[in-house]
Amino acid sequence: MNDHRLLNNLNEAQREAVSAPPANQLVLAGAGSGKTRVLVHRIAWLMQEESYSPNQIMAVTFTNKAAKEMKERLHQLLGDTLGEGRLRTMWVGTFHGIAHRLLKAHWQEAGLPQNFQILDGDDQLRLVKRVYQALNIDDSRYPAKQAMWFIGSEKDEGRRAQHIDAGHDPFLITMKSIYHAYEEACERGGMVDFAELLLRSHELWLKNPTLLKHYQQRFKALLVDEFQDTNSVQYAWLRVLAGKEAHITAVGDDDQSIYGWRGAKIENIQAFETDFAPVAVTRLEQNYRSTATILNAANAVIENNTDRLGKSLWTSDGDGEKIDLYTAFNEQDEARYIVDSITSWVSANKANNSDCAILYRSNAQSRVLEEAFIREDMPYRIYGGQRFYERLEIKNAVAYLRLLSNRNDDASFERVINTPTRGIGSKTIETLRLFAREQGCSLFDAMRGAISKGVFTARASTALRGFDALLSELQDTIIGLSLDAAIERVINQSGLLEFHKKEKGEKGQARIENLEELVNAGRVFVADDEDLTPLQQFLDNAALNAGDTQADEFEDAVQMMTLHSAKGLEFPLVFLAGMEENLFPHKMSAEEPGRMSEERRLCYVGITRAMKKLVISFAESRRLHGTENFNSVSRFVREIPKDLMQEVRIKSTITRPASYGGQPGGFGSRSIVSAAETRVRQALGNQSLQSAYPNLALGQLVKHPVFGEGTILQFQGHGDSAQVSVNFGSEGSKWLVLRYAKLEPA
Repeated sequence: MNDHRLLNNLNEAQREAVSAPPANQLVLAGAGSGKTRVLVHRIAWLMQEESYSPNQIMAVTFTNKAAKEMKERLHQLLGDTLGEGRLRTMWVGTFHGIAHRLLKAHWQEAGLPQNFQILDGDDQLRLVKRVYQALNIDDSRYPAKQAMWFIGSEKDEGRRAQHIDAGHDPFLITMKSIYHAYEEACERGGMVDFAELLLRSHELWLKNPTLLKHYQQRFKALLVDEFQDTNSVQYAWLRVLAGKEAHITAVGDDDQSIYGWRGAKIENIQAFETDFAPVAVTRLEQNYRSTATILNAANAVIENNTDRLGKSLWTSDGDGEKIDLYTAFNEQDEARYIVDSITSWVSANKANNSDCAILYRSNAQSRVLEEAFIREDMPYRIYGGQRFYERLEIKNAVAYLRLLSNRNDDASFERVINTPTRGIGSKTIETLRLFAREQGCSLFDAMRGAISKGVFTARASTALRGFDALLSELQDTIIGLSLDAAIERVINQSGLLEFHKKEKGEKGQARIENLEELVNAGRVFVADDEDLTPLQQFLDNAALNAGDTQADEFEDAVQMMTLHSAKGLEFPLVFLAGMEENLFPHKMSAEEPGRMSEERRLCYVGITRAMKKLVISFAESRRLHGTENFNSVSRFVREIPKDLMQEVRIKSTITRPASYGGQPGGFGSRSIVSAAETRVRQALGNQSLQSAYPNLALGQLVKHPVFGEGTILQFQGHGDSAQVSVNFGSEGSKWLVLRYAKLEPA
């Protein structure tokens, strides 16, 4: 069996996971250990060696990108032997995608209308705000987004409004009433949010034993990727579906569980061996991404967490370069060092800017870095920018399309009733909402009912009739058209294209190009459900993909992102910036149980993004949120063995072994001052500070005629272009040209 072609090019642990007998299995897959390869080969093994048919297998992922990759690899591996038609019968998708498929197939049993709509985040927020108005709730006291988060987290735990015991807690009483009214509004409009997809499909199992038994008998093998990211309702959903018939292959890494703040339960992967006993455990520890030095650093950090399932990454490749450690005087110094380092590394290695990534704990850190890139005219990109289906012009167009599919879609109705503007003001819309609440109907039905009863002025009635006529006209004109032609007709005939053309400049042009891309999306979309129209399938697909598709990427640019955004990515050169106590680990981590462990896992994820070179930086002084902070180096840096790191000096031209001298737990506070002085001397051709900046020195108190007293933080340049950075307390830090600054010793 070991010479089976499916086992070729797999290491011993991978072969063990792929060829295991059909039974519950936990595959602890370390970073860069080839887990997708194992998942795909496991599926192929079950079909070829265990005689499973594709429709007996369900594979669940967390992103549409991962699901697409899995399908493509399966087709490459098995397409020639099975044929594409048989592979299509396999259920491969995200939790939300598979739950949506179930609800579409069993909408009656789930208590939903056949053409139910999926609410995205913006639509959900609009609906919550309408509930606020109905309940007369003060948004300033209970922000609508807070209620959205509350509803989502309750659904993730499997709780309906009726299950919440609010007691005498004013906050819980208010949130429960909002949740209850929100549920009623969704039922009335035939709408479900993302959390509802999972909860409703879980309830579908529990309320329909016959239906559940059918699927339990059908799916003999369940394979789940990123198991450490499952939440409570997803775990319960899997347990119910598996029953006593199916076996689960859970693939994940407890050391990469970093989404507790959005409902993920690390307890799920930790409890898997008990809840699904007996369970075979396989550890994938051989890493194919990073050097041994980087892996040893990651192992050393994560070993400080308790309650781990346990594994240790290793590689057959060499040690590679040591980790660079840079102690910056402040955040500007850190940013300049990072930009200079990237320039040198790209040039020396003949690499691309996109091979470099800067990872940080807080979004607030990006501003100074961006300014440094702009000064050097170096292209950069904030990874995870606004997504295609979240752009304003796309949401407007999709809202029109959704209204043509379902007139009772209140969120879409409210979005475009006056877009483009057609003389329907906020008072008219508020009257419509009130009429809809009183009649218990949708906004569209309320519009027609209120017009017939003479509720509005002649002017408002005319405008509303015009909107009603437009929708009917659009409905008639798209009959018989292809999907892309229908989308194009709606964009033009609704007035959206002309409306966005009025936005002059690049923004207006970008909106027009995005609308054209929406037509292209319709052109390449493949409809495969005979029970739904292509438009309905397209809209469902758009909603499911809204949170997954990244912004277009054209220019070769340095990648900047939060550590949370970096999971699943890899780069030859990685910078971990701002490695300071209270920043990373975050200052809130000490206040919540388990939070510090998750912060450490986040650091582990960040370290293992690096393939060839890892650079760590921290600043002795950092201004964040308007306050000057003086933090010690992060405990995570201190957990890395000293022999794996080297301190970097003077723009990477001088290095020395990392030391822990100076202040306790730190890297020596005087070292950075001397490094800053050395950089200035180098820029001046080794002139002394006194000859270049007479009467001035780093850390000196000075007086400015406008800003008052301040402290010198940094020097830059020489001659007429010489500049100095001074912290003026309440005025903040400012770069001044010495020639004009008129600074005097205080």
